[in-house]
Amino acid sequence: MAGKPARYQVLLTAGAEQDLEAIHDYIAEFDCLANANHVLDELMAVVANLSRFPERGDYPKELVTLGIKEYRQTAFKPYRVIYRVVDDRVIIYLIADGRRNMQSVLARRLLGA
Repeated sequence: MAGKPARYQVLLTAGAEQDLEAIHDYIAEFDCLANANHVLDELMAVVANLSRFPERGDYPKELVTLGIKEYRQTAFKPYRVIYRVVDDRVIIYLIADGRRNMQSVLARRLLGA
């Protein structure tokens, strides 16, 4: 892979960090702390894996229908991790429950609508 970095730097936006905290808090309150910690660990593993293979993610269908292909996604079901690859960085913009109205969530967070 000439010209491509072997590892990418993964950065979480403030919004993505808040998403992780909200997911953890919700599961801890309505299920249990052990499950909240497990989900957080799994999501962090998904995020960490992006440092090696960020191109593996597919394009969110909600954005593709708008002609936007600069964002990608990966998942720890039902949670979706929405990110962009910029040079040698992977920037995580959103971590959300995919059962939500993702069109609305993506529009608010990524498109400023």
